[in-house]
Amino acid sequence: MFIQQLIERLGSEKVSQSETELYRHSHDESSHQAVEPDVVCFPEGRKDVEIIMAVAREFKVPVTPFGAGSGLEGQVIPIKKGISINFERMNNVVKFSPEDLVITVQPGITRLQLNKIVNRHGLMFPIDPGADATIGGMVATNASGTTAVRYGSTRDQLLDLEVVLADGTVIHTGTNAKKSSSGYHLTGLFAGSEGTLGIITEITLRLHGIPEHTVAARCTFDTPKACAEAAQTILLSGIPVMRMELVDEDSISQVNQYGGYGFPVCHSLFFEFAGTMRAVEEESKLAEQLMRDLGCENWEVASGSKERMEIWKARHEMAYAYQHVKGMSTTGADVCVPISRLAELVEFARKLIDESGLTGGVLGHVGDGNFHTIIIYDPNVAGEKEKAEYTNEALALRAIEVGGTCTGEHGVGLGKMKFQETEHGAAVAIMKQMKRMLDPDCLLNPGKIFLD
Repeated sequence: MFIQQLIERLGSEKVSQSETELYRHSHDESSHQAVEPDVVCFPEGRKDVEIIMAVAREFKVPVTPFGAGSGLEGQVIPIKKGISINFERMNNVVKFSPEDLVITVQPGITRLQLNKIVNRHGLMFPIDPGADATIGGMVATNASGTTAVRYGSTRDQLLDLEVVLADGTVIHTGTNAKKSSSGYHLTGLFAGSEGTLGIITEITLRLHGIPEHTVAARCTFDTPKACAEAAQTILLSGIPVMRMELVDEDSISQVNQYGGYGFPVCHSLFFEFAGTMRAVEEESKLAEQLMRDLGCENWEVASGSKERMEIWKARHEMAYAYQHVKGMSTTGADVCVPISRLAELVEFARKLIDESGLTGGVLGHVGDGNFHTIIIYDPNVAGEKEKAEYTNEALALRAIEVGGTCTGEHGVGLGKMKFQETEHGAAVAIMKQMKRMLDPDCLLNPGKIFLD
């Protein structure tokens, strides 16, 4: 009955029950079990979203937002079925003010589409999670990535959100001003809420100037711990690196095979320095001296755009290098810890993988204390999945114990719900109260972040 109402109120061209679309919206890139929605809607503007929510309220049907499907924690899986909202037709620029370094977009525009528009004006949106995710999805999960050491997460780039609440109310959470001391910080509340508190229909973002000059570099160390200690040294030195990535030996070997690269098969640090030409040259030279003092080997600088692109292309392919091993499944952790505990946790992660007997790697955005593990296992071999999951759980709990978090950027979704009480304690009750206040019928992405 509710599907017929959607067709009548939206139009048949915005509603689909095709097998292909139902399957596409049943999963993301995680290993969580797929669940097909009852129907998929393709809104073209805020009014369409309001209609969808009106039907959902009337028939008490759950609604799950869907961006690019590139998530890793099952946020877009409609575990209670119902309506999946795909925002690919809401991919327009609403307003662009280059002189203010501000742009307002619809949630379905992807980060590469956005940068193609703003780059022509000498500007950029700097957050780079690797995948060409939608901006709406990046806001919903508070995504970050390789540039987080300089620019922070998606939440740090937000000025205002337009949100359709479960009861149909439309709110704006901020303004176009670069800062405000007025009222509660609602923008920060909705960023990272994974579609559980409201449906985001417009996003106003900060933009940044494209640096004049960029240089990439890489070097190797004997252990992952030494890499992490070297990264901490760079941060303590005050060098404003653009990116700083740790990739362990196993991951280098895996990506060399996958992409045909020729990187030294050693525990590695990848750097990027960006700014004025003179500043970049001085920063890269200082970084080299610091790394050599710590005993690095294989220091190489890539100043040409082709060489730089190869380094970061390889870094972004690390996960796919593991995921595309035939017949195997993957899982992983994405903890974030205080910089002072980074080396200890990286060493602990590598030890857990080695003790499991499974193939896996440690890599991540160590400039902000965030790193990942990727483990591959054979789902047909008894005990392998359990070993992989134990490794993830042990690392997450250790990260929380030292004052960190169970997820630095992938979000909670389905996979990290079990750590919420341990990490947040009594604050989880406050989160649940917020959820009940804004979504009393639990229509918005139910079963995510914590059990309703």
